[in-house]
Amino acid sequence: MPLALLARAALSSTSSSIAMATTRSSSSRVLRASRAELNPGAKEVKRESSVSFDLTKTEAVASMRSKNVKRVLEVTGENIKKEVDIVPDIEDFRYGKASPSLVRLEKKVRVSSAIKVGAPENWEAILKGIKNMRLSGEAPVDTKGCEKAGSLLPPKERRFAVLISTMMSSQTKDEVTHAAVERLSEKGLLDPDAIVRTDEATLANLIKPVGFYQRKAKFIKEASKICLERFGGDIPDSLNELLALKGVGPKMAHLVMSIAWKNTQGICVDTHVHRISNRLGWVFREGTKQKTTTPEQTRMSLEKWLPKDEWEPINPLLVGFGQTICTPLRPKCDMCGINNICPSAFKESSSPNPKQKKMRFAVLMAINIADLL
Repeated sequence: MPLALLARAALSSTSSSIAMATTRSSSSRVLRASRAELNPGAKEVKRESSVSFDLTKTEAVASMRSKNVKRVLEVTGENIKKEVDIVPDIEDFRYGKASPSLVRLEKKVRVSSAIKVGAPENWEAILKGIKNMRLSGEAPVDTKGCEKAGSLLPPKERRFAVLISTMMSSQTKDEVTHAAVERLSEKGLLDPDAIVRTDEATLANLIKPVGFYQRKAKFIKEASKICLERFGGDIPDSLNELLALKGVGPKMAHLVMSIAWKNTQGICVDTHVHRISNRLGWVFREGTKQKTTTPEQTRMSLEKWLPKDEWEPINPLLVGFGQTICTPLRPKCDMCGINNICPSAFKESSSPNPKQKKMRFAVLMAINIADLL
């Protein structure tokens, strides 16, 4: 090839290389310019061919962290003070620090002893509906309940009659208990001194067919003796002293305090109140959404949200409702005035199988026997 052509080709190649380099340089400048426009505060950093790690940087980080802002968060059951958190540096997580580098949190927690539990949905409408259904007063508890015992006697004698009636009421229908109280009254045995002087067998025959009548006759004699020796023939006026009497459980103690002393310190929960409260979805085992399994669990759950002015009337209200409509077996949901808001309406079998009957009976027996021990 002639030398002129070779020179021309070399010149052309050199021009193309220069043009490409120029283009790349321009593109790089455009890219840097656009980045600068997007982030005016950003600074261009010149890359070095080698990088050295300065171990003293950890000391600088530690120094920065020592200047963290301290903040105190006080938490109480009624008052909570909140402050806006500063966004933590990602390096805090990288170094495995438990608290952010910019904020160190110190908590002083004061927990209130009073635990407030939210009331169940529609409970006021349900309670009002039950009260409307109970206006007739046709349930056995309305005329023959423990609160009717010795109603014509002087206050001191009436209190003793209420205690004896309550002790006989466990695992016994109101009609049977009421009849036993009437027989004792006819024999002049609604008096602690007279009961102490009566032999146990005679007393047992008089209160029969009350459930566990022989055991209850023994407990009634022992309680009568204590009332004579320690309380001058009256009955104990505190929950602890009532619970110290053999045959008196929590349900009975709360009922006696409410009726005899007009001092309601807790809700009296029997099998009716226990069953109906669970059917209505009013009670749960502590810390769960499961039904309560004992009357005592039901009492504690109810007392956390039910207004105190409802504690005394809730027992006869639900007992009568359970005796007439919300019965243990085959509840009469079709006759119930709250079947549109009751969570258990029409859900229970109308004819439970024998195994279910035996299980329910065993549970009721265990609960009532526990009261007698």
